[in-house]
Amino acid sequence: MNILELHPTIPRQRRQIETFLQANGLRYDDVDYYAALVDESSDEMIAGGGLKGCVIKCVAVADGHKGEAVANVIVSHLLAKANEDGYQCVKLYTKPHNRQLFESLSFRLIAEAPNAILMETGVGGIERWSYELRIKSDELRIKSDELRITNDELGVKNDELRIKSVRKPIGAIVMNANPFTLGHRFLVEQSSELVERLYVVVVREDCSMFSYSERKAMVIQGVRDIGNVVVVDGSDYAVSAATFPTYFLKQISDATDTQITLDLDIYRRRIAPALGATVRFFGSEPTDPLTRRYNELMHQQLGEDHVHEIQRKQQDGSPISASLVRKAMLEGRLWDAIQMVPPTTIPYIIGHLASMALQAELDTTPKPGLVDRNDNGAHRDMDYALMHRSIQALHPYFVRLAQIGFDNPQPRHDEIQQVGIEAEQAMFKATGGVNTHKGALFSIGLAAVALGGMACSNNAQLHSLSNSIASLASLFPDTSGTHGSKAKANNKLKGALDNAREGYTQLFKAWLPFYLDRLAEGDRYALHKTLLRIMCDLDDTNIVYRTSMETMQEVQAEARRMLEHIPETTHFEAALQAMNTDYIRRNISPGGSADMLSLVVFLSNVVRKQ
Repeated sequence: MNILELHPTIPRQRRQIETFLQANGLRYDDVDYYAALVDESSDEMIAGGGLKGCVIKCVAVADGHKGEAVANVIVSHLLAKANEDGYQCVKLYTKPHNRQLFESLSFRLIAEAPNAILMETGVGGIERWSYELRIKSDELRIKSDELRITNDELGVKNDELRIKSVRKPIGAIVMNANPFTLGHRFLVEQSSELVERLYVVVVREDCSMFSYSERKAMVIQGVRDIGNVVVVDGSDYAVSAATFPTYFLKQISDATDTQITLDLDIYRRRIAPALGATVRFFGSEPTDPLTRRYNELMHQQLGEDHVHEIQRKQQDGSPISASLVRKAMLEGRLWDAIQMVPPTTIPYIIGHLASMALQAELDTTPKPGLVDRNDNGAHRDMDYALMHRSIQALHPYFVRLAQIGFDNPQPRHDEIQQVGIEAEQAMFKATGGVNTHKGALFSIGLAAVALGGMACSNNAQLHSLSNSIASLASLFPDTSGTHGSKAKANNKLKGALDNAREGYTQLFKAWLPFYLDRLAEGDRYALHKTLLRIMCDLDDTNIVYRTSMETMQEVQAEARRMLEHIPETTHFEAALQAMNTDYIRRNISPGGSADMLSLVVFLSNVVRKQ
């Protein structure tokens, strides 16, 4: 017998897997790797199984071979593959009647439902996480008991006070907080009043707009003032892609109830006992059918004495939800988004909008002489993947810069500078020393600080934002030794710092209105045309450094002609591609204009509203 890899991404092989599973009473589920055990003499597939991360799925054995040890062979192969991929603990979904078989292969039961069970094998796993939760719970309980003993020693003997000091239950909330909203805050506030101690478990799975580390930080900062709330680490065992994949796909199917039941069984068997929690709190769900079904099954399976549903907080007659915040962000409506979140979440939203602006510029395709989805433009040391890694590396520093502005309307220059230096170091580490976004880091970083200050004071006036950027830029000394400073010195041009010291006057007066007008018209080439509009005006020192002053003036004239004489959609993209081909040949890269396009997109979030 041979073990062959079948590739689910290849249609013919995917159909082969699906046909085999269907013949054996199973259906295909999403896997990254699938192994088939094939009989050498007949080329017949007699067993198969797949892997999705650390989870073994879709294990089947053909009729006529179920009495053989073929299941052991295929599962052992998948375990070895998972270990090779770095997973020490491996999970497995199977039908309840297979429990004994897999227990003989050292798998342990984690959770069960009528139609499926979840098992695991290897080092660590749910036992380790349960132990860590129990240790944390015990430490807090001991501290609580010590406080009670201290009170007794101080002579608190009054029976009425003793009645009031009778312990309330311990509660728990499991939340994704993508991002942490005023609705989440309201749920925690209401729940904390009904319990002695409230544990908040943050979903660990990184399938969300905001990363786990960001979501956990937002929750910690957002509930810091509520004394009896403890935020604990999430894991693969609390609403994860391993235990409840449908949650992240947001699909209702006949498998959903089984997945919800498994997830709740883990909570009932492991998480609640480890924390000592006897009541689970959750918010009502008026819109999302999957979450509503999860809530219904919580009532049924945990029991009415152990659940408490709290009505969702509303704003202007509508329930607040993280999905509405994300929608506002994706539509560039910063001020609408921040009305739905506590102050501690705002810097994270600003940081994400900054990264999204850089990504929007990178994704704009085709662009003349610049890296995009199609090619590297006039750059030999950069490509799309490198630029994307650079944006990811810079992202947490945009959050920190927004936080600096939010915390202090007049932030210290040295604090801003230090974060900028650390961001630049992170960028170079991610890119192997290639300067991908140094100019954009400066311009968007300053704007993030200024925008954080505006959000703190709830001031959405563009002139205030321009003045704030100018004030921050005035604290930076003139640069020397950079490509831009050399081009500026030799040709008497305005550089990036000069434009910032002016508060980006041209951007606010011309480029931003131009972009907003294109958006209002529904122009699919709004970003492309705004880039050309910027190229008409900007003293792009990047072009001058790479070529000459005369070439930059030619670029400005050509961009103007493009906007004036090629308005038709059918010809516009072809003309851009021809310009790109020419710029590659001539080593022209309007990098300064690309930085300003990112800044235009970022600052457009201030004025766009629902």
